[in-house]
Parts: sequence; C-alpha cells; structure tokens
Amino acid sequence: MTSSLPVARDLAGWLAYIEALHPASIEMGLERVALVSQRLKLDPQFPIIIVAGTNGKGSTCAMLESIYQAAGYKVGCYTSPHFIRYNERVRVAGLEVTDAGLVRAFEAVEQARQDVALTYFEFGTLAAVRYMVEAGVDVGILEVGLGGRLDAVNVFSPVCSIVTSVDLDHMDFLGNDRECIGREKAGVFRPDVPAICGDDHPPSSLQAHAAEIGADLRLIGHEFGYDVLAEGWRYQSSGREYHLPLPALAGDFQLSNAASVINAVDALVTVLPVALKHMQQGLQQVALNGRFQLCRDHPQVILDVAHNPHAALALASNLAQHPVSGRTLAVFSMLADKDIAGVVQVVAPYIDVWHIARVEHSRGASVVQLLEFVTAQARSGSAYAHEDVNAAYQQACNDAGENDRIIVFGSFFTVADIMRELAITGPAEIAPHRFNKDSRIFDGI
Repeated sequence: MTSSLPVARDLAGWLAYIEALHPASIEMGLERVALVSQRLKLDPQFPIIIVAGTNGKGSTCAMLESIYQAAGYKVGCYTSPHFIRYNERVRVAGLEVTDAGLVRAFEAVEQARQDVALTYFEFGTLAAVRYMVEAGVDVGILEVGLGGRLDAVNVFSPVCSIVTSVDLDHMDFLGNDRECIGREKAGVFRPDVPAICGDDHPPSSLQAHAAEIGADLRLIGHEFGYDVLAEGWRYQSSGREYHLPLPALAGDFQLSNAASVINAVDALVTVLPVALKHMQQGLQQVALNGRFQLCRDHPQVILDVAHNPHAALALASNLAQHPVSGRTLAVFSMLADKDIAGVVQVVAPYIDVWHIARVEHSRGASVVQLLEFVTAQARSGSAYAHEDVNAAYQQACNDAGENDRIIVFGSFFTVADIMRELAITGPAEIAPHRFNKDSRIFDGI
C-alpha cells in the first residue's frame, strides 16, 4: 500500500504520511523492515543494546543512557511511545532529535522503501537508527515496541539484550500466558551474546530458548542480584560487588532494573569501558517522566503510566508505602484493549474518589465502560464521569485539599494530557522526587 507524499514536508506532514502508509498499526514480522534496512545499507558499526519486557523498558533504557553519557559516550536512544512530541522517541547525546533531523531520516527511509508498506513503528525505527548512524553515536539503545522476536528493532544485531519483566499484556499478539509471552520476548537473545533477564520468576520458555540458541543467559537472583543497604544498595555478580546510590528513579522495582543495567554495563566493559563513578553518577542523574512522578505538592499531583495489572501492583505499593493524611483522588482513563478490571482491582483499595474520562484515542475505553469496571471492582469510593481527562483533572484539583493527593494514571495518553496541562515538556524539567532518603518505592511503568 502507498500513500501520497506529504504536501508539507515538515515533521507533522511526515508523521501523518507514515501513519497512513500501512493499513494496520501493528503487523508482526521482520521481512519488510529487514528488506528496507538492506536497501538503506543500514549496518551500524556501533554496539547496540536491545531492551524488551512488559514493564520497566523505559526506565532501563534511561539508566543505560545516563550511565554511558556519564562515562563520556555519545549515546543514541530510541524509545516509545512519546508523551507530547514525536522527537522524544529519538535522543542523541541526551538531546531530542530536531524536526529537521527526523525529516532527513524519514526522507531516506521513504526513498529506500519503494513499494514496501511499513507500519508507523517500523518506519520510525529505521529512521531512528539511520539518524544514529548519521550522528556517529558510540552506542545505541533500542527499546522494543511490542514483544521482541518480531519487533522492528530486532532486525538489528545486539551486543547485549535485556528482558526486564514478563507479564500479561498485548495478548492478542503475544499469547495468552507468560510462557507464550516469554518466548516472544526471548526472541531478542542471540547466540553467545549476554542475555539478561530482570524477572525474578522467568518463564521456562525464556530459559529454554536461551539454552537452545546458546545465549549467555544471566538471571537476576542467580547470576547477579542486589541487596538493599542502610545507605544505597549493593550489586553482586560472580565475584564483583559494587556499592551504589539508590537510582533517582527510586524503588524496589527500579532496583531490579538497575541491577540488570549494571550487569549489562559489566558484560560490555571490554567494548564500552565504564568506571564505578560513572555508574554511580548515571544512576543519580537519570530522569524519566510518568513513573510515580511527583509534580506538585499541597495537594500532591503524581503522574504514573501504569496500564496493566503488573504495573498497577507497583503503583499500589507506592501508594501504600507513602500514605497521605488526606484523601487520594484518581484521574483515570485507559485503552479499551487493556485489562481495565485487573488494573482497577489492584489500585482500588488506595483510591477514595475516582474522576473518570475517555482518553482521546481511537482505542480509548468509553466512560460507560470505565465506570462499569470501577463500580464493579472498587467497593468504596465515589466515581464521577467527565467529558475529557483535562476536565477530570480540573475537578480533582477543585475538590482536593492541601493534604490530599491526585494520582493521574491508566495510560501514556492519560498522563500526556496532564503533562500538557502542567506544561511539562521534557524529563529534565521535573526532577525525580524522593519522598524521603530511606524510602524505596516501586516504579509504575
């Protein structure tokens, strides 16, 4: 399928064009993207790290990026989705790629693809790597969009692969249980290449695939692990031991991510040397929006992209470990194809008032659907419907006292709406919040 080239060759025109290029937003398979990659002669000479997982991918990519930048490397990082601007998806040397840079990369992909219909993500993945090659990065960090085995980033050969966690999400594409999903995520592993898994109960399918292909499998709790100390934490792996500060993205869940990151950095030390001080500095400086992110006080306003039960469990743990003297008000919206009931059930005990709206997206659940799930799963707490997420947020702000808190959650789109409301335009503008120096909170991704 083809579409008319954008009349306006600016970034907005290109994004509209590539969105209309393929009849499906998702089509699993590597054949199309591999063919166009060959036509582009994309053969990155820099080492690539691929990061897959149900939750924790964004945090892991951010920590890797921060550590390698602290060590003086020019880092390319490709993540998804974005909150406000598409440019957020592609960073080089800590900066978002400019509109002009993206347009240049899109033009190159368009010229190479000819009659091949790429999905939005496939087109963007090739453009991101094309830009990294052009920019001459020292290392590229690529986040899987969905699954792993058939995801567009998997067309490239990694020097290390990380699977952060395996849980139930995207089941229409990946399978109905953790064993099926684990097998798909293990598809990013390669023979004789470090294959790191930060899930403390990895599916047997993931381990079996790693053994079958001869990957250098490293499991948290086996080949590496960590202990929490009175001050910071201790990483341990085969004779190595590092004392490290708590990551700026604090919490138990984040420590699993951080341990996987340190194992990856150690595994690549002969390719990308990193000193202990750079690990420490990188963990302290990492920043990422939408992960139990405190934006305001009195009342607290917290943004969290939790959108599946596994992430909701982390969010619930955060809320439980850091109670407020007042009420907790939720601004809530989800996509219809997610496990809304599972998310609501986990978080409901910590919510006093629900402000519900439909997110402005084709996959957004209706207010009627959301209310049904909330009234069925939340046995206490009032629920109110609103025209949109911003209206729900404004009403929550009007109702909240200075000792209350407002938690905005349910999807990236829900959080993005309120980021615009709060004029948050980049991760560096809001410092990650630590509730107190001894607290250990989960990440909500």
